[in-house]
Amino acid sequence: MAHIIKFVNSWFWWENIWMPANCSWSDYEDRNGYIFPKPHQLLVTIPYAFGMLAIRFFVERCIAAPLANLMGIKSVKRVRPQKNPTLETFFRKCTKKPSQLEIRGLAKKCNWTVHLVEKWFRRRRNLEIPTLHKKFQEACWRFIFYLTSCIAGIVFLYDKPWLYDLWQVWANYPYHSLLASQYWYYVLQMSFYSSLLLTLGFDTKRKDFKAHVVHHFAALALMFCSWCSNHVRIGTLVMLIHDSADFWLEAAKMFNYARWEKACSFFFVVFSIAFFITRMIFFPFWILRSTLIYPIYYTQTFVLAYIVYNVPLLILQGLHLYWGYLVFKILKKFIFIKHVKDERSDEEEEDSFSDVEEECTKNGSKNGLSYPLLNNNNH
Repeated sequence: MAHIIKFVNSWFWWENIWMPANCSWSDYEDRNGYIFPKPHQLLVTIPYAFGMLAIRFFVERCIAAPLANLMGIKSVKRVRPQKNPTLETFFRKCTKKPSQLEIRGLAKKCNWTVHLVEKWFRRRRNLEIPTLHKKFQEACWRFIFYLTSCIAGIVFLYDKPWLYDLWQVWANYPYHSLLASQYWYYVLQMSFYSSLLLTLGFDTKRKDFKAHVVHHFAALALMFCSWCSNHVRIGTLVMLIHDSADFWLEAAKMFNYARWEKACSFFFVVFSIAFFITRMIFFPFWILRSTLIYPIYYTQTFVLAYIVYNVPLLILQGLHLYWGYLVFKILKKFIFIKHVKDERSDEEEEDSFSDVEEECTKNGSKNGLSYPLLNNNNH
């Protein structure tokens, strides 16, 4: 087993994959006071990811929840539908939103009224939609992290050469103690995204759920590879570009959940401006240009690291275009309809009928003749 691990390790870190001509891993050994990144230093992100979960739990319970109550967001409990194995099986295996023909068939099969079946499906769907209180807590946690990370990135990077030719970072830039600040910036970001992967099954699922999963893996791959091969400037700039827009979006979400429309509109417009500047201008015309075009001029040898770095970056840019399309749709509605709504969100459906129907069913009144509203299909 040890031999296999050693072989895989030597193959993965093969210099012909990561290094251009006349460079080797020995060039990255600490010497003469120069300190270079090492892959094993990122192992701390594994326990730190669980620490990030503990911090998130504290923030959501002790900061976000009281703040939500203060802003008028009530913590409500969803009403569970009456137990019905037939409807539950249909809900899980067929569809969550049956047609009127299917509803009538299910009503006859269960000996229920049509309206009672409709209300059962409505309540059952609502059970899978997080409450506004929970959404606010998640948005508040992300807002605090992105804002903190953005400030930390500015503090760590303000004295670094920003618009330098990024690909010239091949062992030409001595880090000394400056590497320490960038190292903790990496640990902070990788721990956060690792914690997001751990909670994918519990967090609010949106229509772009798969896009978020791809984004998290691409971001972690980019950060890992850029750190291991000393392309720290690429990783730090990409992280800062993302954080500088994300906290505005989370602020807009928080005010949206609280129904503070003017504040929500203001923060969403600011987010839109920051999004298009950072991800439609800076990212493709500075970052991608430096990683896709400059290597052709600075080295005559092709290395697979060129693909390793640029594939995640191109995936991120593809996601930027996708999310930019969604942002544009919301902005269009905001300009012409004056209403901002997250296109990725599912809304809770209102209960239009009282619980008298369930009592009627329990007491043996199956046809609902005593309640004229039960036979009114306009509700």
